[in-house]
Order: sequence, then structure tokens, then C-alpha cells
Amino acid sequence: MSTRDAATARSTWRRMESIHAVTYFSPEPVGALADAGYRGFWMGYFAGRAAPLGAAGPEVVAALFYNFALARVAKALPDAWGFAAPEVALERRLTGSVAALTRAFGARGDIDHDLSADVDVASELAGRVARSASPDGRALFAANAALAWPDDPLAALWHAATLLREQRGDGHVATLVANGITGRQANVLQAAAGNTSRDVMFVARDYDDGEWAAIVAALGERGLVTGENELTDEGAALHAEIERRTDELALAAFDCLDDDELERLGAALRPLAAAVAATGDLPAMTPMGRITD
Repeated sequence: MSTRDAATARSTWRRMESIHAVTYFSPEPVGALADAGYRGFWMGYFAGRAAPLGAAGPEVVAALFYNFALARVAKALPDAWGFAAPEVALERRLTGSVAALTRAFGARGDIDHDLSADVDVASELAGRVARSASPDGRALFAANAALAWPDDPLAALWHAATLLREQRGDGHVATLVANGITGRQANVLQAAAGNTSRDVMFVARDYDDGEWAAIVAALGERGLVTGENELTDEGAALHAEIERRTDELALAAFDCLDDDELERLGAALRPLAAAVAATGDLPAMTPMGRITD
């Protein structure tokens, strides 16, 4: 993969992730899931994200999401489906996310031009990419790809962003598995690389001091981190290879676009991601790393 291709894959993911991530951080979708009957943020999170799979149980969801503790997932599933069916979660996450994006793009932040044309371009081009992406070995992507495609351009853009983030995520999980990194280890490695923090992971992924220390020790035995959870040279090389391969797997879906179309997609996504960032809804640091420019 060329340097340009790696940069394209990473920047496109970050901007797409900004559009998708309102689902978890903006008040409209969080509130819509709560109004459906789901109890607390995490039940709404797992119900909304897992809903394309149907009424899945905690074991399946923990395996596919990869980096959550099973005990955390089991606090939400399968109980969530007794409060509202997966079909309700699907409807609420879509309408809530579109409402959040409507607010973001309507406010425009410091963007000095009408964003509707950017929505149309990004929706059309990202939709083509998402439709062309292979579902092979990508269960979360395939489950979302089986859903009906929204007619509204803004809803279709959110749907495409969701498909492509799950497609990238499935490829990332496959790469971690191939390199012998468990989901819980991946979070610690991400913090060691400086892409997120120990504090964020403790809150968002339910670590305690004992589990964290045990994982640092296990990674240390492989020569990947120091006792202070800093990457060694070997750890930095492995982390870079995992990211490179993740980019490579994600970029294959963009083969349906020529260079000009890929540039147009990036140009359309840039002000849209900036408008979402301007709302202040997205935290500066997430478990996935920094997702705003």
C-alpha cells in the first residue's frame, strides 16, 4: 500500500467515524434509545449497535465487538430485548442520529458554505463504496448491509458511514486475531500507543487495576510493552503493522471510485466532519482514538 493510500484510508475513516459516532455521543440518538425503554446508556448502546444481528445474546455480541468484557455486555443483553425489540432499536438509532446530524449541519459551526451539496456528494459516493464492500468474514458489516437503504440523503450518508466503520472494524478484529492480540489486550496496546488513555479505557471498557496490570504483564512477556505500558520497539512495529493491514483491508472497498471521485469524497466529508466536531458532542479522546481532525 502506498503512503497516500494509507493516509486516505485513515483520514476517510476518521471523517466517516465522526458522522457515525453521533450515535453514541449526541443527545438525540441517546435519548431516542432511552425513550424506547432501554435502561441506561450501555443498554441503549448495545441494543442499538447489536440490533442488526437480531435478538443476539451477550456471547455473540462480546465476540463480535471484541474489546468489551463479557460481564459488561451481559448486563445489557439479552434483557434489552424485553424492553424493546431490535427493530425498535434500529429505528431509534437511525432517526436519532439523523436528528443529531441535522442539528450539526444546520448550525454549520464555522463552515462558510451550505453543507447540503456536501451531504449529497458524500452520500452518493460513500454509498457506492459501502455497496461494493465485501461482506466475507465481516459479520457486523454484513448484518448492517442487510438492512434497507434509507431514501433520504442524510440518512443514507449515516447508513453508509455505519457500514464502512463496521467493515473496517471487522477487518481490524481479524488482524488482531491473526496477530494473537485479544480484545482486552488490544485496548491496553491502544493506550500504550498513545491513541487513547488508561483513564478512558477504565471508564469505557470496564478495567480495574488488577486486570490492567495482568494484561500489561502478558504483553510485556511478549516484548511488546514496558512495565509502564509504553511500547517497545517490537510493540511499536506490531502496532504499526496492525494499523497498516487494517488500512489495507478497509481501502479495498474504495476500488470502485477513481482518483477524482475519491478526492471528491474526501473534500465533501471534511466540512461535514468539522461541523459535527463543532457541536462539541464528540469527546477529544475515545476508546477508538481521536476521531476529529
